Amino acid sequence: MNLSIIVPVFNEAGTIKNVVVNLKNELGFLDLVNFEIIIINDASTDNTAQILSEIENTRIITHPYNKGYGAALKTGAREARYDWLMFYDADGQHKPEYIKKILPHLENYDLVAGERVGYQGPLIRQPGKKLVHWLAFYLFKQKINDVNCGLRFVKKNEFLKFAHILPNGFSISTTTVFAFLKEKLNVKFVPVEINKRAGGKSMVKPNQAAVYFMLIFRLVMLFSPLRIFLPVSAFFFLVGFACLIYDLTVMNISEGTIFILITSILIFLFGLMADQIAALRRELHE
Repeated sequence: MNLSIIVPVFNEAGTIKNVVVNLKNELGFLDLVNFEIIIINDASTDNTAQILSEIENTRIITHPYNKGYGAALKTGAREARYDWLMFYDADGQHKPEYIKKILPHLENYDLVAGERVGYQGPLIRQPGKKLVHWLAFYLFKQKINDVNCGLRFVKKNEFLKFAHILPNGFSISTTTVFAFLKEKLNVKFVPVEINKRAGGKSMVKPNQAAVYFMLIFRLVMLFSPLRIFLPVSAFFFLVGFACLIYDLTVMNISEGTIFILITSILIFLFGLMADQIAALRRELHE
């Protein structure tokens, strides 16, 4: 098979050289017809650029300014020559020996991602991650334990179909999985072990709760707004209907009852409109 490996880099001077060397060593043992390594330097401010200039047999693409992890992946995907893409982080966490364990699954799937075994991540992220995992089950009826692993394989043509709706930040990993599941594409998760982060610095920020809340809201509105609007509308309708029954018994329909019933109708209509807009947006570039 032919494979384009995309490695996004931002201030990973301490790890990028070893990551690429280990990656090349592993790729040499695999049954690949052709492969290329594309490194996207997302405007690093350390000496990453100098180190990249010393690495041979790779394609180096440099952003003029920092665009984000997701933007780097999309840049690499657009520049890739081959039909299958492999995303691989530059911080030294991924173990290249797991690549050969994932490759056999590519024949039957459109996206195959690593599922980090025993990985919990920073405590501040746990509530948000649990909500995202619950949301995936609620929207797609599929249990997912890890939507953020950076090691993943994806068909180039399918990935680029969604490029216009994929975010430029780290939430691209979650959004990509949701997009593929929404379109009924075949998604597979393969258990992998990871190393302790060797370089760079974590991008965890104090506002993680707000970030995850906005991510969840965005995912719902993008992929299945009716799954939220419809239950809320039904709740208001049932309350309004109960109030209407009571009002009829006293022969006086109150303004509050009318307001609740109208609210339920408006929420339902907003849900229909949001669902149509979401569908049009997903299909915009198809």
